[in-house]
Amino acid sequence: MAHDAHDEPTRAARLLDAQAKAERLFAEIEARGLVAPGEGERAVSDRVRDLANELFGTTRHWHKRIVRSGPHTLAPYRENPPDRVITADDIVFADFGPIFEEYEADFGRTFVLGDDPDKHRLRADLPRIFDAGKRYFAEHGDITGKQLYTEVERLAAEAGWELGGWHAGHLVGEFPHETIDGADTESYITPANDTPLRRTDKTGRTCHWILEIHLIHRPRQFGGFHEELLTL
Repeated sequence: MAHDAHDEPTRAARLLDAQAKAERLFAEIEARGLVAPGEGERAVSDRVRDLANELFGTTRHWHKRIVRSGPHTLAPYRENPPDRVITADDIVFADFGPIFEEYEADFGRTFVLGDDPDKHRLRADLPRIFDAGKRYFAEHGDITGKQLYTEVERLAAEAGWELGGWHAGHLVGEFPHETIDGADTESYITPANDTPLRRTDKTGRTCHWILEIHLIHRPRQFGGFHEELLTL
């Protein structure tokens, strides 16, 4: 594939462009009120897919499209909970991986319906903890996956939340991205990954990372999710 020939500034610009489009998609989800009580999760997911096609002509997504509400927001990525109807007081998150001109975006945001103060606090903490994690990454040149995961876990606990998943992010790039194998801990920001995040891949290109913040409140059975590029 000719994309391997792209120089680093071009790759970085294309990843940022893909993310900017994903950000616009999510702004439109909010503006059009697609996440609403009485809607099924799957119906919302399909509407978001159709919206992406309408806005950008995007027909492919590099991972399964996720819309989760209520107790489903505790489920890790790999689980496939049954369809659920969104209720008036729900917290809902959406996680999409649209492909724009062969470059992946990976973007997640949380929506709160109703006035529950804990759910609003969790939603407010998601971008704050993301930013703190990104800052920590910027300040530590030789940081490993394990060190960043540990810091994100600490930030979550300090705010009164738990992390919902076994990792806090992964490699991202051109589609099809370097195959992420469940056993390949070096592709994830996870406690088992002792390798530096700032490195090059097998083909000599700079590794780019997505940072995922999945916070959960186990006693009340809800969570939220926020993800975007870490390295750019």
